[in-house]
Amino acid sequence: MRRKGSPWQGLGTVFAKELADHVSSARMLVLEILFLLIGCVVVYFAIDQIRQTTAEDPFVLLKLFTAGRSSLLSLLAILGILIPLVAIGLGFDAVNGEHNRRTLSRILSQPIYRDALLAGKFLAALATLGISLVCLWLLVIGLGIILLGVPPSGEEIVRSLAFLFVTLAYAGIWLALAILFSIIFRSAATAALVALGLWLFLTLIWPMLAPAFANVISPPDVRYLLVGVPSPNTAAWERALNSISPNQLYGEAAAALLAPEARAVGTTDYIGYLTQLQGAIRGSVLPLKESLAIAWPQTVSLIAGVIVLFVAGYVVFQRQEVRA
Repeated sequence: MRRKGSPWQGLGTVFAKELADHVSSARMLVLEILFLLIGCVVVYFAIDQIRQTTAEDPFVLLKLFTAGRSSLLSLLAILGILIPLVAIGLGFDAVNGEHNRRTLSRILSQPIYRDALLAGKFLAALATLGISLVCLWLLVIGLGIILLGVPPSGEEIVRSLAFLFVTLAYAGIWLALAILFSIIFRSAATAALVALGLWLFLTLIWPMLAPAFANVISPPDVRYLLVGVPSPNTAAWERALNSISPNQLYGEAAAALLAPEARAVGTTDYIGYLTQLQGAIRGSVLPLKESLAIAWPQTVSLIAGVIVLFVAGYVVFQRQEVRA
């Protein structure tokens, strides 16, 4: 018997119910406290460094996202580590939790299709992350205005909003991955461990393996090694392999948006080095349109990753037995 109505029937109901559960849950409370503490502490140290090292800068508020006691203690670096953990925490039991509670078959017996159920859970978790990130963004900008006494320019607002969008796309990748594992594995603990293991591999281990694989695939040219610069073919393979890591894509896109003087990101070849050096010597900044063009490939890759992972979970979920 063919089903009647739109496959997205019940999407709004699932979205509203899941969003209400997330907002009122203990996870959301911990998430809010975590973002509040991190935002206040990191922005305090960033403002302290900006006052000591920065004179007149038309993009001083953008430095709140990148400045810190060290590069590993900047807000950008902390978000790169914290967001995957939060996204995995919101999605690792999205589907298998319903299986274990024996409520999935009851939900699907209502006029709610699998399409709407999966999309509603994903969008609700993504909206929860979006609310947290917007609050953090408002906190950072507000503290910067109050403590530095400098109002943001229009370009700073646009750049920071574009950075917020890229951050949400980065969160969407790990959320879609966590939901995919929650569909594949019936055990929530197994789904969480696999997702965390893959995150650790792509974030910490893969950047160390990519150069070795690049040297094997395309051995360096001795002529370039003699002058102390990377071989172009080897560097191209290294960039391509590093692009597998969402953390690398996120860092490159954020660098292009938050550092207006950046003329290229992720370049290890000689031409890219000269381009960066030329821009640094001139001390000029790129227009907003050109910075967006530099960050566009990485942003599209992140969005494509979200779509691919969600579609993979959708296909597996459609073929899965849901009876208790």
